[in-house]
Amino acid sequence: MSAAKQTILGPELPNIPWEERPKGCSDPVWRYSKNPIIPRDLIPSSNSIFNSAAIPFKGSFMGVFRCDDKTRTCHLHKGRSADGIQWQIEPDPISFSCEESEIGPSLYGYDPRVCLIDDRYYVTWCNDYHGPTIGVAWTQDFESFHQLENAFLPYNRNGVLFPRKIGGNFAMLSRPSDRGHTPFGDIFYSESPDMCYWGKHRVVMKTRGGWQGIKIGPGPIPIETTEGWLLIYHGVLLSCNGFVYSMGAALLDIEQPWNVLYRTHPYLLSPQTPYECVGDTPNVVFPCAALCDPPTGRIAVYYGAADTVTGLAFAQVDELIAFIKAYSEV
Repeated sequence: MSAAKQTILGPELPNIPWEERPKGCSDPVWRYSKNPIIPRDLIPSSNSIFNSAAIPFKGSFMGVFRCDDKTRTCHLHKGRSADGIQWQIEPDPISFSCEESEIGPSLYGYDPRVCLIDDRYYVTWCNDYHGPTIGVAWTQDFESFHQLENAFLPYNRNGVLFPRKIGGNFAMLSRPSDRGHTPFGDIFYSESPDMCYWGKHRVVMKTRGGWQGIKIGPGPIPIETTEGWLLIYHGVLLSCNGFVYSMGAALLDIEQPWNVLYRTHPYLLSPQTPYECVGDTPNVVFPCAALCDPPTGRIAVYYGAADTVTGLAFAQVDELIAFIKAYSEV
């Protein structure tokens, strides 16, 4: 593929996990045929492993995983993989070093994301500080993790950093919430000069009817493309049997990401397989990480399924962007 046609901006990833679209499938996103790639009991202590992050690291892959243990407490564990599909997860949770005793250690941690900015891998997660808020830490080697100040006041979830500074500042998407299973939620944008003090808060997207009628939240780290920031997100509807989580996508303005250019009206992926429909929380597709290879346009999305296991799905960036534009409702 020539440079003129390259849509994704960033370093190549020739060993991206990949499987071609199955015959007869015309959907812009398709599931890995051997899902789930991570079972609920991959480590002895786990009840479930889901809503986790993966990122390229020194020719292979590292990840930060949500592992709910058999007391039903959620912890963050690190893991590694040679191919992005077969994972080895450390049995002990990550130990964060923190200079401020006021904020660490926390009682729980869940739904992590990992983002490389300059020479640091930043981990953001839902952290306990008088309720859920956005925890922030960084590592350079996935051995030592240095916890910083929480990004926001409680209550907040789904802290997702952009992979580069915008206007000279760090940038993050989040979803303000409440203490429990929040029956509302919109996506907001915030900036920080130092990863400590956050401001310039802007609303990005609000809920919509149907599959995204109750709440929405940012998913994987946004992907920079020639068409804008490609944001994969989750949306939730309220059915007679409870919440249903599905996956959608949007294109955001490169310089002002709070401006939405296009947004999928139909979902991209919804709970339809047994491992997405049956589990600790039925009917959940929750995207948390995405890998991409600019020369081929390949995208691999990691998602939590039924709050129990981890699945993998694939897309071609040009097809995905064309779908977003063709079926957009901003």
